[in-house]
Amino acid sequence: MADEKIICETPAVRVSAGSENHRRGLELLHEVDESEATVTTAAVGSVGYVGLEPLVIASVEGKTAFFSRPSIEQVETIATTLDDETVPTDEAMAVVEHDPATASLPTPETGPLGVGFRHVLGSCGWLAPTSIEEYTELRDDLFTERAEDDPENVRGDVMGTNLRGRGRGDASGDVSVAEEWTTVYETPGDPIVVVNGNESDDHADGDRLLLESAPIAVVDVALASAIALDATDVVIYTNETETLACERTQEAAAALDDVSDTDIPVRVVTGPDEYKAGEPTMALEAIEGNHRIEARRQPPGPSEHGVDGRPTLVHTPRTFAQIGMILEETSLRGATSDPGTRLITVADDDSTLATVELPTDATLDSAVSAVELENGWNGACVGGVFGGLTRTLDVPASAPGLSGARLGTNGVVELLGDSTCMVALAGERAKFAKEMNCGRCVPCREGSKQLVDLLRTVYDGEYKRGMLRELARVMRTTSLCGFGRDASRPVTTAMDEFETEFTAHAKGNCPTGICNQS
Repeated sequence: MADEKIICETPAVRVSAGSENHRRGLELLHEVDESEATVTTAAVGSVGYVGLEPLVIASVEGKTAFFSRPSIEQVETIATTLDDETVPTDEAMAVVEHDPATASLPTPETGPLGVGFRHVLGSCGWLAPTSIEEYTELRDDLFTERAEDDPENVRGDVMGTNLRGRGRGDASGDVSVAEEWTTVYETPGDPIVVVNGNESDDHADGDRLLLESAPIAVVDVALASAIALDATDVVIYTNETETLACERTQEAAAALDDVSDTDIPVRVVTGPDEYKAGEPTMALEAIEGNHRIEARRQPPGPSEHGVDGRPTLVHTPRTFAQIGMILEETSLRGATSDPGTRLITVADDDSTLATVELPTDATLDSAVSAVELENGWNGACVGGVFGGLTRTLDVPASAPGLSGARLGTNGVVELLGDSTCMVALAGERAKFAKEMNCGRCVPCREGSKQLVDLLRTVYDGEYKRGMLRELARVMRTTSLCGFGRDASRPVTTAMDEFETEFTAHAKGNCPTGICNQS
């Protein structure tokens, strides 16, 4: 049976897997546990590289070997070799020497695992996700306890930084969190803290990764934030299909409740697996149990009128992870205008995902080697479903840098090869907006329909670029929420970067040869 604590244990086997490969990971772990080898074992969360999972991590006294998707026979050999106090190296994808007591995943200097920086992701794939013993051994006290001792200091530390929200599900998305914290604290009523982890963009993996691999860290920071803001409740909002994230978050909340003195309840609520349900105000609708989920008019925003009319702080797990860095009194690296790090999920043509952590002053192209590309890439969609299309990734990972390049900030880089028609991709994203919007406001509801219709005319031989740009401007400036404001971005950036493809389609020719012309 897997152990609750594995840090500093030797020899040790960790089996790293997220929800997609969790069952297979448990099978491999079972084989180690059933072997005659005397090793400490643990089922740990994903390190962020779905294509490598299950990833078996074998350690002896400061030396660790990584094995991607090993067979049952290979796992048995790994266990037997470890029993002799020797790290197996045959067929290992990497071997690393490190401090035996390290609390952060040791990574090689080269290869996919060596891409990026690991602070927020440090414990992912290395520590037992729901072990409070392991979590508390790493620090002098819980963030929750620190907030109880000095809530004003915690509040001041967060408000005194220029930290920006991470992800489209954050009420402080791309702007300083200080304003939301101030409003929540000063607004009359009983505040509530919401961790918005319902991200239904298949390529945006950062929030799910944190809830599966480091849930205690997220919940601890959320509770500390609640104490600092005099909040009376914490709600963890997750996708109803992400059972592993939900289960581990519930276990993490229960573990913290057992060792902390706070009486603030933590409730885990699931919402529909719908893209719109991750938008902050629609997340509030789902939390309240409303049958019809629609965007709310703003102002007032959630910080003044949120769950059940109460002042509500809405952050994503990615943002709470950054707040944790502040509470650790870590000097936030990155750009001064957007300090800290950002989780970037890189996806190739086969939708193989790799989530890396970049300082905000790094460029996106430094994340590309996290996935292996056979034929290179000709363009990228940056920012998720409604991200921007671009020919270059020589762009800072900061919010100002990404916004200045007309790209999205939701932490996704989709690498697009020769088989991708940019006109068709823009049309697919417009169709998604048409079918998935909440229907509340006219600019988004009707605008997305018109966007699809205007793109169809390109295939009919008429490229109405002026009408497309004006429609996009109206949607961007008058829609109620981020869904409508961002929905036209794939179209306008495709027009900016791949104009010749639009004109070619209007003449009946798809440069990639994949569009069927009548």
